[in-house]
Amino acid sequence: MAVRGTAARDDVPDVVIAARKLGPKIRAARDEAEALRRTPSGIVSALAEAGLYQMFLARSAGGPELPPLTAFAAIEELSRADGSIGWCAMIGSGNALMTGWLPAETVQAMAGVPADLRLAGSIRAQGRAWPVSGGYRVNGQWNFASGIDHATWLLCPCVLMDGETPRMTPGGTPATRTMWVPADAATIVDTWSVMGMRGTASQDFVLKDRFVPSEFTSSLAEPAFQSGPLYQSRGMLVAVWTATVANALGIARGAIDDFIELATREASTMSTALLRDRPLVQASVARAEAIVNAARAYVHDAVGRAWQAFEAGDPDPTPQITQARLAITHGMHEAVRSVDLVFHAAGTNAVYTRNPLERHFRDIHVAVHHGAALPGHFESAGKALMGLRPSDPGW
Repeated sequence: MAVRGTAARDDVPDVVIAARKLGPKIRAARDEAEALRRTPSGIVSALAEAGLYQMFLARSAGGPELPPLTAFAAIEELSRADGSIGWCAMIGSGNALMTGWLPAETVQAMAGVPADLRLAGSIRAQGRAWPVSGGYRVNGQWNFASGIDHATWLLCPCVLMDGETPRMTPGGTPATRTMWVPADAATIVDTWSVMGMRGTASQDFVLKDRFVPSEFTSSLAEPAFQSGPLYQSRGMLVAVWTATVANALGIARGAIDDFIELATREASTMSTALLRDRPLVQASVARAEAIVNAARAYVHDAVGRAWQAFEAGDPDPTPQITQARLAITHGMHEAVRSVDLVFHAAGTNAVYTRNPLERHFRDIHVAVHHGAALPGHFESAGKALMGLRPSDPGW
């Protein structure tokens, strides 16, 4: 019999099985993660050993180079147990995909043998880089570096400088390039005092006059060094953000799990009837379940079709990309709606920190601020569906 919210299949990938088996250990550690504001070291080791921080790392660097929906299933399992820990695995794997724009020998040097690459950093060009002999001199402070406490390398996008003046592209925007540096080269600034996703250690970090060799720099505006379907410039965000929506839907699934457990033992201040015996509560659980499963099915269908197009080398996968990007954004907002339903169905029980439902509520309301969930993506999808050209890149 299938477990509710999971697929009943005999061909579940090893990485998904590993993530599922780690669920009880992660749930036992989530209070510690919340208090420490980072992933506990024992969980870090277990996730690294299972390869859950580098699911999109290329095979040429010793990684598994997994399809997006396989990574989706693994991230979903982790996030079902704890949103913050699932988030860090999602971020690490997404960043690993970005190494496809680095020379293979550079990535091999970063990952080691066997490959153990744990990446943190930022996608915002918050640093400045000056060309010097053999590379660049870098200064800057970056924020939202999720998982920096256990990272081995950092990605640091920078504006390229000519003296004190930004270098401009032909389109009139500042030219940027990503610098890759060892994590121990940075100074961490403790800024992570937040309402949700507290266990992600999404701190700021600083680099001062750091030399970065040219071979440890990359630009998504240039051709990727890897040729696999993960590393197509137009499909890259589909793959990365498939893991992001997996985190959101996993949190929603975990919220439903924990609410059902709560409802079997708790009443409320206004009634002695258990929550599970109340028709309005029963209806809320059913709605939340339908919302999560429908959003999840749309992601699976749309991303699956996009992946088939990427693998086949479709010269114009615009329709598939549009549906995949729309499914991802839709799925993240639907995850919020599902969590809100069970949170409010719990009544005052939900406000106590002793109940994990309260953490799911905080985490999902932080997760939906990720770039994958920006409301503007609905506008871009609508334009593409009506034959117009979206202004956002990657469509």
